[in-house]
Amino acid sequence: MLNRRSVLIAAAGVLAASSTAAAPIALPSDMSLGSPDAKIEILEYASLSCPHCAHFNETIFPALKSKYIDTGKVRYTLKEMLTEPMQVAAAGFMMARCSGAQKYFTVVDQVFRSQSRWTQGNIKPIFLEIGIANGLDEAKFTACITDQTGFDAINERANRAAEQDGVTSTPTLFINGKRIETPTNPAELDEAIAAASKSLAISNKTPATKRKGH
Repeated sequence: MLNRRSVLIAAAGVLAASSTAAAPIALPSDMSLGSPDAKIEILEYASLSCPHCAHFNETIFPALKSKYIDTGKVRYTLKEMLTEPMQVAAAGFMMARCSGAQKYFTVVDQVFRSQSRWTQGNIKPIFLEIGIANGLDEAKFTACITDQTGFDAINERANRAAEQDGVTSTPTLFINGKRIETPTNPAELDEAIAAASKSLAISNKTPATKRKGH
């Protein structure tokens, strides 16, 4: 679909630097859901060609969205990564962005759910079907997934995630800047968010005033 250079993720150098790296944050170029005023911020580093990310999207993300994002408790940001086949992951993200901010996460969800239909040589028609369903005609779709500027931007975001944030596998989650084990079911998600809320409450707690001696 895209005859472009691959994204190099040098794990050894990244992990060596990650111990002193600042906590990752959402950037203006990232796509987010939920209230900007939410006390809990979740960053998910994911690739559209990653089966584990598709599983998270199907089994965990719906509960995250309905219970926490839609209720204003969590601000969620997707950090775009590229895993093999990288050209496919890049094309999916580019198509999502070309569909517009309001449809970005709809397209991401549909690409994840289409993974079971992928076979050699048939991915482009599937992506075209998704693009058309979300407002892109065939000409706009083709222009979108072959746009060098769009690819370079995703390439840069993926490299930044590896080099600055120390992320070398997907999906990887951070809650309020702390890397966590990726939940495997909604109950584990609840536990992780509850722990983050408790930690936040403790850090915000005003120290008790010492009583004066008599």
